[in-house]
Amino acid sequence: MRLYSSKVAAIAADIVRKLITEGDIETDSPKEVERDVEGVLNEYLRLDHEVDAKTRELMDGRKLPPTDYGRVKKSVAEQKGHKTGDDTIDFLLDQIVEAFMFSASVEEVFADDVTLRRKMTPVLRMHMDVDDELDREARGRLKHLQEGTEAFQIEYAKTIELLKRSKGIQ
Repeated sequence: MRLYSSKVAAIAADIVRKLITEGDIETDSPKEVERDVEGVLNEYLRLDHEVDAKTRELMDGRKLPPTDYGRVKKSVAEQKGHKTGDDTIDFLLDQIVEAFMFSASVEEVFADDVTLRRKMTPVLRMHMDVDDELDREARGRLKHLQEGTEAFQIEYAKTIELLKRSKGIQ
């Protein structure tokens, strides 16, 4: 699962709409609350880019093979208190709930943290499962090539980029 910057506004709008509609939060300015959620998501993306840059810098400096990227990134992320991989959604949920508690735009929070998290999880998953959808669609288009071959890898990368552009995903 991955958070794309092009999905931030849609995620924020969907979360706020759902929580207001179901009576979990009260606000007179939903757009401000959306901006609060966007702020949490954008800060996550900023830190994620910072972790990626530091990881590439360490990889280049130590002349490590590309196969070590995941291990090095995990180490850099831990040093910065940044969650990646399977922990991403839980981390974002915690941050969003905290933002609601401290937001001047949220008049009242009627639901407990667990309920808020339970209701926001499907929204985040829906928007962040884009990679799985892209993978299925790309593999479907490349049935004529044998998986694992160099030709497949090259065409797969091209197809994924094409699909991302066509769907407006960054």
